[in-house]
Amino acid sequence: MERILILFSQAESFFSWNQEYSHLCVKRARMIAMKERIRIPPLLARRYCRRCNAYLVPGTTGRVRIYRGRVIITCLTCGWHRRIPTGRSVRSNGKEKK
Repeated sequence: MERILILFSQAESFFSWNQEYSHLCVKRARMIAMKERIRIPPLLARRYCRRCNAYLVPGTTGRVRIYRGRVIITCLTCGWHRRIPTGRSVRSNGKEKK
């Protein structure tokens, strides 16, 4: 897990001068996670494209939109969409709104 965290921090720091290196760091982190059967934390999992292993930076390689109660992250490299629900609102008495 420590190596995966290091690779993601490297991907973030080197993105400004070499995007291909960032994509390679993400790919290596995913390979380590698959080999060791470790789940990548959700905050880091939202930072890459599952289809092309691109490191997603909003505005550069990824587009972030909110539509109908979902956060939609679009990879600008391959066009893949990730849809993340924003969650349901809860009333003060504890029952869910419909």
